[in-house]
Amino acid sequence: MRFLTKEVLVTEMQVSKTEPVGDGRRWLTAAAALLVGGAFFALWFWLLPGWLGFSVEMAGTARWRWLAAIPSVLGFSVALRCIWDFGWTGRGTPVPVAPPQRLVVVGFYRYVRNPMYVGFAAGWIGLWVIFGHANPVAMAVGAAVALGVHLFVVLYEEPTLRGKFGDKYEEYRRNVRRWWPRLRGWDQPS
Repeated sequence: MRFLTKEVLVTEMQVSKTEPVGDGRRWLTAAAALLVGGAFFALWFWLLPGWLGFSVEMAGTARWRWLAAIPSVLGFSVALRCIWDFGWTGRGTPVPVAPPQRLVVVGFYRYVRNPMYVGFAAGWIGLWVIFGHANPVAMAVGAAVALGVHLFVVLYEEPTLRGKFGDKYEEYRRNVRRWWPRLRGWDQPS
């Protein structure tokens, strides 16, 4: 038998008010996140290969280059899992106009604060190795994009998360690095 104190009862009532009933809304936000993520993938798979000069040329291509498909598939899989986590756990999407309503510290987010970006980077680098042609302009564009993403994270995302989630985000930030993954996942204290 469980005895409830006034404090426990009030806390349980507050939790029940903030939790949606059932998983219906959770499925809806997870599906919306996957739809947005799928559109993002489709847009970039349609636009970037042409911009970066990717082409499928089997003649003269070293067979070892196809090994880069492994980190590419793994990287894009990580990004896709992160999109799912935004919808299922965070109840939002990767798009800043419909962000997660909860701090997402599950899955790959236990190892690195920005696994979606890291996954996309691994995926695109793998594709670049397979199909790309290294040239100074494409490399400069890649470096500029990486710098732009870093500045976006530092100047917009992190202050926004700090303002929205406060101490929870600060503790997460202290325990999980921005770009370099931990060897063991961080377990958020209860």
